[in-house]
Amino acid sequence: MNTEHPWVTTPIREDLLRGALDVEHTAYGLLPHRLPTRARRQIPDEQLAMAEAQPSGVRLAFRTRATTVELDTLPTKRAYRGLPAPADGVYDLLVDGRLAAQATVGGGRVRMIDMATQSAELREGPPGTARFTDLPARDKDVEIWLPHTEITELIALRTDAPVEPAPDRGRRVWLHHGSSISHGSNAANPTATWPALAAAQGGVELVNLGFSGSALLDPFTARAMRDTPADLISVKIGINVVNADAMRLRAFVPAVHGFLDTIREGHPATPLLVVSAILCPVQEDTPGPLAPDFDGGTVRFKATGDPAERAAGRLTLNVIRDALAQIVEQRAADDPYLHYLDGRDLYGEADHAELPLPDAVHPDPAGHRRIGENFARLAFGAGGPFAAPETSSAMR
Repeated sequence: MNTEHPWVTTPIREDLLRGALDVEHTAYGLLPHRLPTRARRQIPDEQLAMAEAQPSGVRLAFRTRATTVELDTLPTKRAYRGLPAPADGVYDLLVDGRLAAQATVGGGRVRMIDMATQSAELREGPPGTARFTDLPARDKDVEIWLPHTEITELIALRTDAPVEPAPDRGRRVWLHHGSSISHGSNAANPTATWPALAAAQGGVELVNLGFSGSALLDPFTARAMRDTPADLISVKIGINVVNADAMRLRAFVPAVHGFLDTIREGHPATPLLVVSAILCPVQEDTPGPLAPDFDGGTVRFKATGDPAERAAGRLTLNVIRDALAQIVEQRAADDPYLHYLDGRDLYGEADHAELPLPDAVHPDPAGHRRIGENFARLAFGAGGPFAAPETSSAMR
């Protein structure tokens, strides 16, 4: 503990948070949510309820001269019955946009999940503290990115110098929706998910609505996006619809139209990028549902559908990519701000050969880096749909 300066305790308020659409006041403190209250009332399963409360892309943002920062939290960690306990989630502290320190919080609650039955048991545990020391002794912008796969109740923020909310730096806001890959599954830390990496390279403020297992064209998610201020919007569609075997082609096409219609109600002229799934060999031409395959204490996934049923409307990633390209081409005739990106341009055959998917579905940390770099180049680079105004003259 710093004994030369008194500790300053700053109440954790909404004006210190970025990347959250709502907050819930709990017995311990403040719980960030990535879906608003109205949407949460319509959530149909525990998977999405857990995923939206995991703060992928959510961070505290403030300005201070502090050299030591402590953040008390109550994490809710996720573990799977029969598998080794996962490592504690990482808190990334950035100084003026650069990663300066990391910490973890031990203890906390544990949600023990049975993958075979999808049942879960919540085990109680104590709060803990993420502590960061030896920060530069000058005025600086500080961000603390919360663990992207741990529900995190924020209890107290202590520093050895006063804190004020970070000023608005005028950066554009990028609102993104996708699946577990966008959520950050298998990424090493919260600023190393592919959307966080792409946002950093693009110089934008990220609002990440990537929900593990739950990019299913839910109307309440579309309404949340409609009502969220944004300068740039992307939706990554496909993998969850296929691996959940959630619908057939007849239902999928109008569902995509309806999702985009709803977003456009609130953002009629915002650049909107539709992104299909990255390469995933087990689902390219085989329908879902996806099933876990336990092998030697690790999990891989396999598709269990029959490829012959594609003719009857069963969905695969290739079927969905074709449908999305046609939908965007049709709509773009009346919507010049709508664009399409084939997910295999983010991670394709060559990437898979070099950086195979460890569980057959999700990229590893190097895969996240590759996807983030490719997205930044294709979307934020010169001529891309999200290019900054001074570099967007080549846009069509």
